[in-house]
Amino acid sequence: MAQKLTKRADDYSKWYNELVDLADLAEHSGVKGCMVIKPYGFAVWEKMRDVLDRMFKETGHSNAYFPIFVPKSLFEAEEQNAEGFAKECAVVTHYRLKNDPNEKGKLMVDPEAKLEEELVVRPTSEAVIWNTYKNWIQSYRDLPILINQWANVVRWEMRTRLFLRTTEFLWQEGHTAHASKEEALEETAKMLDVYAEFAEKYMAMPVIKGIKTESERFAGAVETYCIEAMMQDGKALQAGTSHFLGQNFAEAFDVKFADANGKLEHVWATSWGVSTRLIGALIMTHSDDEGLVLPPLLAPIQVAIIPIYKSEEELDRIRVVANQVSEELRSMGISVKFDDDDKRRPGWKFAEYEVKGVPVRLAMGPRDLAENKVEVARRDTKEKFTRDLDGLVVYVQELLEEIQANLHQRALNYRADRLQKVNDYETFKQRLESEGGFFAVHWDGTAETEARIKQETQATIRCIPFEREEEPGQCMVTGKPSAGRVIMAKAY
Repeated sequence: MAQKLTKRADDYSKWYNELVDLADLAEHSGVKGCMVIKPYGFAVWEKMRDVLDRMFKETGHSNAYFPIFVPKSLFEAEEQNAEGFAKECAVVTHYRLKNDPNEKGKLMVDPEAKLEEELVVRPTSEAVIWNTYKNWIQSYRDLPILINQWANVVRWEMRTRLFLRTTEFLWQEGHTAHASKEEALEETAKMLDVYAEFAEKYMAMPVIKGIKTESERFAGAVETYCIEAMMQDGKALQAGTSHFLGQNFAEAFDVKFADANGKLEHVWATSWGVSTRLIGALIMTHSDDEGLVLPPLLAPIQVAIIPIYKSEEELDRIRVVANQVSEELRSMGISVKFDDDDKRRPGWKFAEYEVKGVPVRLAMGPRDLAENKVEVARRDTKEKFTRDLDGLVVYVQELLEEIQANLHQRALNYRADRLQKVNDYETFKQRLESEGGFFAVHWDGTAETEARIKQETQATIRCIPFEREEEPGQCMVTGKPSAGRVIMAKAY
């Protein structure tokens, strides 16, 4: 573990790319724009997935799976959705290859195997799902339908970055059908709350809940709710979205139900999702110049135990204690690794677990054990101290809870220091470049002003916060009336 990371202050983008590689999270694949998620990175995703899956099921949702291929005619059915994703779509036109007669050992597309209808590789699944729901829904008794799927999607990206923006990525997408507008709106808000709770409680990542402007909302949605998080470089990252689709998809696919009086009505819909970009968010919320920093609730390894010894006899004595501590930790639901690999020295292991963000490290040597003690190191503050073996397991459990809370508070303080109210457009532009962060500004509510700001500064309206002060003012650009402040920032 001799490689050192570029310092965040010197080049944040380079630091991020190096950290993903050094922490063994992911790497670029042979397909441009796609990634290989390595075992340690996938273990983080599994922790996220398992928590979210439980939360979805606790709110009444069930998992299903729908095809990756969407017939082009279905994809086109909801016009706004189709237009919104058209430039990102990968399309299958043929179903077979054959030997190239002009070059031995090479293959070519068989011109006789052209599909009767082209297939879109799903960038999102509304079209294929609502075509399916049409067969599932006849009566109000069939509603609501509360379905989630864990899947991969493809959105053809020109500029990619591991986890944050890749051509193919993993995600979950919820798709629900309801008998009333009120019920669908309630669902939209409920699922945004689920995402916010996950971000705050498990990721230790503070978020602002709000609504997207018309130009920023999901293609085909009536409204898009979102959670926005601030990364360490002051940029925003959209961490989750929940969409109220109204009756747009039901009308496009003619999905109707008979109400209690027998009257036919179009169904009301929602969709919502988060993806593997949350791993990127996790990295950029907490990590430091030494490597990854993981909140304990999402760390694949919460405690690493490293033996320090000179002889096999010493290792055997340490192993007895380490195995006992490991067993007690696991009985409390804490993941632990006792690393007795004799091919690596303790110093290498210390650096390895530091760069991988393991929250707590225990070092056990014969001298410490003779005194009934062990060295404890916490990753978030880099503090080291000696503790008695008696009561160690309970202490570690409490320490993990403390680390989780500390990471959240630290991120909350960071955001508070970099969220500022600005009234003047020139001041906004200057501070955006020199300081970054979130800016609470007045906006006149027009798409023209929003587009001008984006063109001139590359900043976007991240959301209109749900919990904003009723503070009428004047738009910082046009001077026209503003109902309240919106959150603006540069974003990933």
